[in-house]
Amino acid sequence: MRTSTRRPRGLVAFAAVAALTAGLLAGCAHDSGDGSPDANGSGGGGKGRTTLTVGTFGVFGYKQAGLYDEYMKLHPDITIKENVTTRTDVYWPKVLTRLQAGSGTDDVQAIEIGNITEAVQTQADKFVDLGKEVDTSQWLPWKVAQATTKDGRTIGLGTDIGPMAICYRKDLFQKAGLETDRTKLAARWKGDWSAYVDVGKQYMAKAPKGTRFVDSASSVYNAALGGAAERYYDKDGNVVWDGSEGVRKSWDVAMRVATSDMSAKLKQFDPTWDQGFASGAFATVACPAWMLGYIEQKSGESGKGRWDVAAAPTASNWGGSFLGVPTAGKHRKEAVALAKWLTAPAQQAKVFAKQASFPSTPSAYAGLTPQADTTAYFSNAPLAQIFSDSAKTIPTQVFGVKDQAINSAITDVGILQVEQKGRSADQGWDAAGKEIKDVLGR
Repeated sequence: MRTSTRRPRGLVAFAAVAALTAGLLAGCAHDSGDGSPDANGSGGGGKGRTTLTVGTFGVFGYKQAGLYDEYMKLHPDITIKENVTTRTDVYWPKVLTRLQAGSGTDDVQAIEIGNITEAVQTQADKFVDLGKEVDTSQWLPWKVAQATTKDGRTIGLGTDIGPMAICYRKDLFQKAGLETDRTKLAARWKGDWSAYVDVGKQYMAKAPKGTRFVDSASSVYNAALGGAAERYYDKDGNVVWDGSEGVRKSWDVAMRVATSDMSAKLKQFDPTWDQGFASGAFATVACPAWMLGYIEQKSGESGKGRWDVAAAPTASNWGGSFLGVPTAGKHRKEAVALAKWLTAPAQQAKVFAKQASFPSTPSAYAGLTPQADTTAYFSNAPLAQIFSDSAKTIPTQVFGVKDQAINSAITDVGILQVEQKGRSADQGWDAAGKEIKDVLGR
């Protein structure tokens, strides 16, 4: 998932018009202010116009896809001002402070998937119940469930999601004597991330010099966990990370990678990881839809036609956000209308066409046409089909308030101890557990 920041998505993803969307590293917009409307309620739009502010983090693509301009043409009495904060770890605490104060929020407020559980469990009364304003069946059921309280209030409308696939270098596979056909590979590891690792063992037996099968053990862990119904919390909000079947299975498969020679031992989104794409340091990477453009950018022209895409072992999700309307807003009726319009299937398809943000509304899938250049870059893989098939079968996952912190303890402490410091799997698990106890204050 997009953890504490909105991940970069790409210069040329698989849409009709391509552009880089980024949050953690590249292409991030600057923080444009405190998110409050001007004192007179106008944003320079002229007398009598209502200014609606939209608070986001990273690049959501609404401005880039021309949606704000389109909406203002449809509604001449509305002026839209977007307030962007680059990082979620800065953005969300600021939003929480303003929600508690009951003032200073934007009219429409973005909520990252890593923060939606906290918003649902502790801030629901601070948001308008949008479930009363829309037909929630337009969205994937698991996406709606993430933003819905136990008593049925839906506080956010889904924007994008991050269905998973496996991006692989077919030229490196061929040199290692492996199958290169995407359909046959997907069938080989279908339903089992351990089968994917088995392919890695075979790859390493005849790996081209200087290459590894996968970028990191942590990426395998996150991809596997992204398809598990149970993660770190149960449906009642209890912390169950150490007894979670999903966590244990994902940890075990990650340990097979970390204790072998098949990992390039790179930390995702670090400069060395970026360089790994260009140098061909690894043959596969678990890739949500938004990562395609990132791969294309970092691999460069030399990667064209060498990369291919196959279905992941299990349907899995990494990333996604929501739009909510704070009750403290001055223009709630108008804000609800804007949030509904921005997240409607037609508009989600337009954002996809600009920067490959994969829609959370299934009715948009049939009309998603990959850009010819991007399709060619990834060896003419049926990109929209692969990702839409994954999106439709992703399970509803339970997230908790400390979900991100627990995940970081496992990947950045536990797995790292094993992969980079040579500790045993048990030592890595114990190190993660100690960190998690500190996080939870136990």
